[in-house]
Amino acid sequence: MDMVALGFGKYVRADRIYALEPLEGGERGHGARTRVWVEGIADPIVASRSERAILADMTGSQARGRKRPDGENQLF
Repeated sequence: MDMVALGFGKYVRADRIYALEPLEGGERGHGARTRVWVEGIADPIVASRSERAILADMTGSQARGRKRPDGENQLF
């Protein structure tokens, strides 16, 4: 069971995360970066880490900071 740090002292099991959504413009602030939907929790959790950093932890990838090539579609 791998745990993923969301920031703000929050951790969730990686296999329970089913969606990540970056916060846009005015929604960001006070460290809020990403909404994280977790199986068994009705409302999303607000994380202080980016969706890319959380995803990298979930997959064990070292892809942090990787820029998307021009024309590559985002998930949202």
